[in-house]
Formats: sequence, structure tokens, C-alpha cells
Amino acid sequence: MEPNSNSVLCLFDVDGTLTKPRNAIEQNMENFIQNKLKPLCKIGLVGGSDFKKIAEQMNGDDVIYRYDYVFAENGMIYYKNGKEGSRQSIQKFMGEEKLQKFINFVLKYLSTIELPVKRGTFIEFRQSMINISPIGRSCSQDERDAFEKYDNEHNIRKTMITALKQHFPDIGFSYSIGGQISFDVFPNGWDKTYCLKHLDCEGFKEIHYFGDKTDVGGNDYEIFHDSRTIGHKVKSPQDTMQILSELFNI
Repeated sequence: MEPNSNSVLCLFDVDGTLTKPRNAIEQNMENFIQNKLKPLCKIGLVGGSDFKKIAEQMNGDDVIYRYDYVFAENGMIYYKNGKEGSRQSIQKFMGEEKLQKFINFVLKYLSTIELPVKRGTFIEFRQSMINISPIGRSCSQDERDAFEKYDNEHNIRKTMITALKQHFPDIGFSYSIGGQISFDVFPNGWDKTYCLKHLDCEGFKEIHYFGDKTDVGGNDYEIFHDSRTIGHKVKSPQDTMQILSELFNI
């Protein structure tokens, strides 16, 4: 490929794509993106997490200046060239009564799950979504790793999502598993493809998307398969670097 820096965008998931899950980006990856890739194309981030968590993993709030686009919470909050764009709110969109009924059921369901360990912060209310973690987000990294293995065997998250869909068939929510310990709940259409609405008028000839959770139910699935993107499934940050090296002849 002989890219034009103004016509091609490389858009990245964070967890498992540019960083190890919930870890900070390693310096060799940051150097690669900034020094080798950025001169060849525009670069952007899109994550389901809020901006604070994205900034922590990307080594600081100045990430909005180092990357041309930063889409937090799937693009409900976004930055272009360091300046904030519009915001959307799940509370305003769904209404308090409907949200409370949903959250109350989630709390009751979580109380019935038995796991090897449970910690704290099982529900995290974000600007544009609800993040649900059966083990609790305050668990340690070792506990995260152990839960991921346990969940792969026992399908804790998938089973819970099935129960939520059955109990709330008409609520208008979508469910997406991302990372190691949780899943996201958001209004239909508020998956990562939402960020593409902000890019439709930018004039890019190609938008390359890189993510690791691209299978059905993963939080990269919709944007990976969207007709507006060229999807690249990755297994790790090292894999991302390898694919970029081959794609751009770096």
C-alpha cells in the first residue's frame, strides 16, 4: 500500500489490540504508532471504556493530541485534533424508570452467581452504557486472568446476557462482551459503529479497523464487519504491529 496521510485512517481498539488487557501501552508500540505509522495515515482510537480509562492505558490525557481521533464509550464522547465534539447520555435516552428496573434485575441476578472469587464494583454506570462485571471490577490482575479462564469454560457472561435478553425482550438494549471480566449494555445501534457517524463526512477513502473481539458477541464485531471499514482481526499488540508493518510496508 502507498497510503496518503489524509485519505487513510487506522482506527484501533485499545484492550488486547494496542495494549495487554487493562495494561498501559508499551513504549515500543507507542513509538511504532507515532514515529512510523502516523506519518503515513491518520490514527484514531475507539474504546467502550470511558475517557479516563482510555487515557490511563494510553499514558495520559494528552492522548487526544497524539491521536487524530479518540472515541470514548464507542464514540458517544469523542475528540478530534484535541477538541471535544458532542456527547450522548444513556440516562437521557432511556429514562430513569427503565434503567432502574434493568439495574435492579441485574443486581438480583448477580447475587445468585457463585464464582471462585467475587470483589467489588459489579455495575459501572457510564455516560453511554452500563458495564457489568460478575466478578467485580476491583479484582486484581491475577483474579482477572483466572476469571477469564473460568468464564471461557463456564460461559458466565454469555449465560447472563441470555437471561437479560429473555427478561427484557423489548427494552432496546444490545450486549457486547469485551475485555476479560465484563460486558457492556447499551441502546441498540450504540456499538462501536456509532463512531463512524463522526467520520462519514471526513472524506477518508479507507478506514482500517483493528480489534481482537471480532466474533459474534464481541465488542468489535459490528465495526469489524461494517461496510465502511476494512477489518483486521488481531490476537495481541504484537500481532497488531506485525499486520501494520505488512500493510504499510514499514
